[in-house]
Amino acid sequence: MAKWSQMVMQDSVSPSMSYISGFHDYMMLTMVLVLSIIGYVLISLCLSHLTNRYILEAQEVETVWTVVPAIILITMAVPSIQILYMVDEVVDPKLTIKVIGHQWYWSYQYGDFPFISFDSYMLPIDELKLSDYRLLEVDNRLVLPMKQEIRMVVSSADVIHSWTVPSMGVKLDAVPGRLNQVSMFMLKPGVYYGQCSEICGVNHSFMPICIESISSSDFILWVKKY
Repeated sequence: MAKWSQMVMQDSVSPSMSYISGFHDYMMLTMVLVLSIIGYVLISLCLSHLTNRYILEAQEVETVWTVVPAIILITMAVPSIQILYMVDEVVDPKLTIKVIGHQWYWSYQYGDFPFISFDSYMLPIDELKLSDYRLLEVDNRLVLPMKQEIRMVVSSADVIHSWTVPSMGVKLDAVPGRLNQVSMFMLKPGVYYGQCSEICGVNHSFMPICIESISSSDFILWVKKY
């Protein structure tokens, strides 16, 4: 999860977030190179005393500053589109979870286990333990098996919400009357936090998401004990 004064992304726990982080680094490198070259040219022109008032056109220069940006944009667009389609693709999910946003809590339904459904509210400050995180802990965690393809189906019962877990690279709008879906695949066990990322009313800041990733065997035991 994010720490105080953290300047980088959260550690990725899913393949999609790993691709997003790599694409972010690639984009940052590209932008730094472009800005460095442009800055160097501008400073050189400002400091140079060499001028030519008789140049009316320069076809070669215009060709270069048209073709080069086009190539850069293409190299940026191709991996972006690949990641976009990869994140949206859902292939042979082992588990389907339905997420419903409310003002101001989340409801979860396990599609493969109809007897498992619950609401998830933020824990008030006076109920937190010393090891808990303020504004992020919930009374009922979403328990999911790791290293399994999971389909998340998200909707809303009232206004627009957004179900977001940064460490998994997931951000999906919850729209009333509409079902949006995304695929999740967690690489390691742990507890991962998120929040509603769409302003949805006075208590928008108090809609945390808490996912507990466990092994498949432990998940089966959890289902049996539910």
